[in-house]
Amino acid sequence: MTPREILKVSPIIPVINIEKAQDAVSLAKALIEGGINIMEITLRTDAGLEAIKNVAAEVPEMVVGAGTVTNTKQFDQVCEAGAKFVISPGFTVSLLQHASSKGNIPLIPGVGTASEIMTAMEYGFDTFKLFPANVVGGVDVLKALQGPFKNIKFCPTGGITLNNMEEYLKLDNVLCVGGTWLTPKEQITNHRFHNIVKFCETALKNIIVS
Repeated sequence: MTPREILKVSPIIPVINIEKAQDAVSLAKALIEGGINIMEITLRTDAGLEAIKNVAAEVPEMVVGAGTVTNTKQFDQVCEAGAKFVISPGFTVSLLQHASSKGNIPLIPGVGTASEIMTAMEYGFDTFKLFPANVVGGVDVLKALQGPFKNIKFCPTGGITLNNMEEYLKLDNVLCVGGTWLTPKEQITNHRFHNIVKFCETALKNIIVS
């Protein structure tokens, strides 16, 4: 899948910080039941890599990706674990080059400025994570970037919630949004996966209604 195909799987990509890898499969199944078959499992916790591996092996219908990938070693690790896409909070030139050389697993680099977009474009990238979206200007900066970067598409993440996601999704240069609100830590820890199903259904219903 290309980066844009990845970002078109769902209007919302759940961003997940998971504490116990064994919870990942149940979480993935809850997301699918709620109507979302894509998830970004971050490497912010020690369980992230194993969680990706578990979902890739046991829930093949889930498009599982890795987030918070910051270097080439992590890129290779998550690809080996079965990640179908990789998202980084920012980028280095070495990471861009490495991902390009691999070719089969798409990298969606994080950007926050026009200069970063231009640098990544030199290496063939045209689809980005805007992070942290609300801090760097949110909807206003995305509107401003449409002028000079007509062919660039984004997945804004960072400060996105049920209350403001529609503002982002209405923009022509936004393919989807990412956020943690669909998978709160306490809901996962306490195995309240039925609540996560409801969170997904509510969010998707709001998008359809709007």
